[in-house]
Amino acid sequence: MLKVIGVAIGTLVLSTQVAFAAAEWPTRPIRLVVPFVAGGSTDLTARVVAEALRPILGQVALVDNRPGAAGNIAAELVAKATPDGYTYLVSGATMAANRSLYKNMRFDVLRDFNHVSQTYSSSNVLVVHPSVPVAGLAEFITHIRNSANKVNYGSAGHGSSQHLSAALFNHMVKGNMSHVAYKGGAPAATALLAGEIQVIFAPVIEVLPHIRSGAIKAVAVCGRKPSPLLSGVPVIGSLVPGYETSSWGGISAPAKTPPEIVNKMSAALAKVVNQPRVRTHMLEADKEPISSSPAAFTQFVALEVERLKMQVQISGAKVD
Repeated sequence: MLKVIGVAIGTLVLSTQVAFAAAEWPTRPIRLVVPFVAGGSTDLTARVVAEALRPILGQVALVDNRPGAAGNIAAELVAKATPDGYTYLVSGATMAANRSLYKNMRFDVLRDFNHVSQTYSSSNVLVVHPSVPVAGLAEFITHIRNSANKVNYGSAGHGSSQHLSAALFNHMVKGNMSHVAYKGGAPAATALLAGEIQVIFAPVIEVLPHIRSGAIKAVAVCGRKPSPLLSGVPVIGSLVPGYETSSWGGISAPAKTPPEIVNKMSAALAKVVNQPRVRTHMLEADKEPISSSPAAFTQFVALEVERLKMQVQISGAKVD
């Protein structure tokens, strides 16, 4: 009996301590773990968000870059971190795709995270080298259906958004494009500029300067609506019903992070993405600012896991 009472008292004390910690949170700097190198689009947006969080939370938000294994190193670090509200993952579509792409995963994107809030949505754009003799999307589809035409598309690597976007398109239009994987989006763009490949489905911000200079041609946008940065460029879905691929970013915490802290962080992020400076940064990077509740973001991630599972299967990509 005394043992039972002792356990009950211990549980009550622990619950009280957790509730107190949640009420006082944050009392020290928090960490945003970015799965990619410093200077990239994901990193730059994370730093803008971190800076905007500081006056809202009253604490510094530090960006910690942990690149490698297509984001899995950073994701595993956060999944196994102490769930005290001080470590977060700058999450994205890659982590949802990796669940189907990688054979051996040491964490689960659905089970091991408490997804706090989505922060933005973005899209890729189908761009071609000037040597490809097409003026628009319809001509491009006809061109890649002709087996006499050699068309190689580049990507940032197996299972990347560029790869999955292109593979899905090629599958849906019954094209004959071949995949060439590079170690990142920048090398793929360089290869396109040099004419080594004919096509990439790249994030708009990565190829926008080259589109504006006329070095490459924008054919169509992969998302559900046109990009405000690409006037007159249609969406692929206008000619290929049902085609839509998009990318996104968000903030996720370890699974057992107290709900009170998760809700506070979600509310803070909602304020952040509505700040004019943050919105301007995102829109200039072709990112649509979004905020969502933890429940809504969790449901969204689950749907993305299924959507990207289908795209990974179509692409045939696998990583041991």
